[in-house]
Amino acid sequence: MDVPNHFELLGTDGQARLGRLSTPHGVVRTPAFMPVGTAGAMKGMHWREVRDAGADIVLGNTYHLMLRPGAERIAALGGLQKFTGWQGPMLTDSGGFQVMSLSELRKVTEHAVTFRSHIDGAKVELSPERSIEVQRLLGSDIAMQMDECVRLPAERADIERAMQLSLRWAERSKRAFESAPSGYMLFGIVQGGDVPGLRHASARGLVEIGFHGYAIGGLAVGEPQAVMLAMIEETAPRLPQDRPRYLMGVGTPEDLLEAVARGIDMFDCVMPTRNGRHGMAFTRFGQINLRNARHADDPRPLDEESTWPVTCEYSRAYLHHLVRSGETLGAMLLSEINIAYYQSLMQGMRDAIGNGSFEAFKIQTRAEWARGDIAPR
Repeated sequence: MDVPNHFELLGTDGQARLGRLSTPHGVVRTPAFMPVGTAGAMKGMHWREVRDAGADIVLGNTYHLMLRPGAERIAALGGLQKFTGWQGPMLTDSGGFQVMSLSELRKVTEHAVTFRSHIDGAKVELSPERSIEVQRLLGSDIAMQMDECVRLPAERADIERAMQLSLRWAERSKRAFESAPSGYMLFGIVQGGDVPGLRHASARGLVEIGFHGYAIGGLAVGEPQAVMLAMIEETAPRLPQDRPRYLMGVGTPEDLLEAVARGIDMFDCVMPTRNGRHGMAFTRFGQINLRNARHADDPRPLDEESTWPVTCEYSRAYLHHLVRSGETLGAMLLSEINIAYYQSLMQGMRDAIGNGSFEAFKIQTRAEWARGDIAPR
């Protein structure tokens, strides 16, 4: 493999891995959860809060940023970090997910994807080469190859067509990335839906091409969790041990715990902030719906032992009031609480892998979740 390696595997506990990924804007401790700042901002949170909560790296969206404010404009203003004020590492997705999620607005050909902008209806072409160009203009530390993601369930023939197209686009993405400055990275994306043989073929093809890291895409797109975990088990062992492994768009705290146990190093998901905006809190005791009337007279914090101030200082009654009243502060506080919990969970997993107690950590974490939303005594 002729691709420099920026990842150091520090230790393992079973299949769970502890590592560090060095980027031009800092070190990422793995396993890592990347909060999603789609348009260069974290909904309801300041970057300072994201950093203080423990996040080393965040994610931006190529499709949305190239439409508004525009990749060339961001480049002229100094790149994503300077433009947004986030001083740490950034990963940008390729725009490939929009091939699926905006299916009514696009046309896929061998050359590229043609979109109708969701903003003004303008025709936009996104090829593997343009995707890489946009990501280089943005200045992201980690760029993703252009791929096509198929929503599950799907016919095998459609899954295979998209997987083969993604492999051809992977080669084009790598060629387009070859002039990138030293230290910046490009990840390949394994596709193949819920078909093990196609996952194997995709992984094999990507490893032959050679990337700085490898992502598993096309999961958490409609299939049951058991299928997702089975595809991780089929795929992860076929990826290089010395390269980071990124499970895209995942997921719940349970998803993270189970995926780390199967050898995954990196994650992203909108769930912490999106659920926070809808009155849901992720805590040591599982997910709590602050819309429920049972919280109206509950003076307890969500978790009095939490090290994150918002989680242990505000009462459930007050959070319930904010949510039911539609106050913006409620969405802000719950988004902050959720991001902090996700980062705490990742730190707990890193510590457990480092001291060889990951299985015990899994059991304890599940036991705490099982206690659930306990009523006040």
